[in-house]
Amino acid sequence: MLDPDAAREHLLTDRRAVVEATIECADAVAASWPERWTTDRERVIEPLRAALSEAGLLGTYPSVLAECVACAGGELRAEPVPYPPYVAVTTRGPVLRATLSPERLVVTLSVFEVERSTAGPRYVRGATKPEAAVDVAVR
Repeated sequence: MLDPDAAREHLLTDRRAVVEATIECADAVAASWPERWTTDRERVIEPLRAALSEAGLLGTYPSVLAECVACAGGELRAEPVPYPPYVAVTTRGPVLRATLSPERLVVTLSVFEVERSTAGPRYVRGATKPEAAVDVAVR
């Protein structure tokens, strides 16, 4: 059985700098919007992907995922790579996924939030502190 709390603790201690750098990239993306929000998902995903890449984070996430899996008590069958299915940049932020039969460890760095309304989704800046941004779950 996987221990998501151990993986979360690893992210908040040993890999805190990665989480903080991810938050800084989200700050830069949100600062480029004319309002405090945007309705255009492409103003979230593409700029965030570019900022994460420029900061070297996309290349770092696979090793971070492998470390999280090990801390949670799992073992990867293959070396993760910096693109799906292991690493995805979403409207909420980076999502790192490892399938470990029969479970999946999912690490989400929630740096944006999606507000839903009848007018459609609105993307706003999310967590600004590592403790609030890091979510690790077993699914």
